[in-house]
Amino acid sequence: MICATIGDFALELPPFGAVAGLDLGTRTIGVALSDLRRSVATPALVIRREKFTLDAAQLLTLLTAREAKGIVLGLPLNMDGSEGPRAQSTRAFARNLEKLTPLPIAFWDERLSTVAAERALLEADASRKRRKEVIDAVAAGYILQGALDRLAQIGREDSRG
Repeated sequence: MICATIGDFALELPPFGAVAGLDLGTRTIGVALSDLRRSVATPALVIRREKFTLDAAQLLTLLTAREAKGIVLGLPLNMDGSEGPRAQSTRAFARNLEKLTPLPIAFWDERLSTVAAERALLEADASRKRRKEVIDAVAAGYILQGALDRLAQIGREDSRG
């Protein structure tokens, strides 16, 4: 099920359980996972893209093994907030993935997530080779952390009544 908003996504999630974050690129898919309380996003791995069926199978195997309860897909909006071809491609990926899993799927604005990930890796003094290997997973972590922070805020708002 593709959720229209992060609020709708929050309503579809059980109280506890990991959520996955995806940074969808043309050649790779960066994957991050949250802890069970959904407070911290951790980069997990990078999937080298081949074709959708193989990519989805690898992704869903991981999500099943980690007992993920939902998926947050980074939506690559243009800087003016409009959607271009990459955003349309991400939405198409979500529609195809929705047919293969009952997990709720949400989108999260990923503008500048790769820039933030690159900056963090540079500050950590990661080598160029290492940055290239992990950048997409780290970017997925930034995307997921943003969504987790918003989910926590929604939870606090709901508990206030």
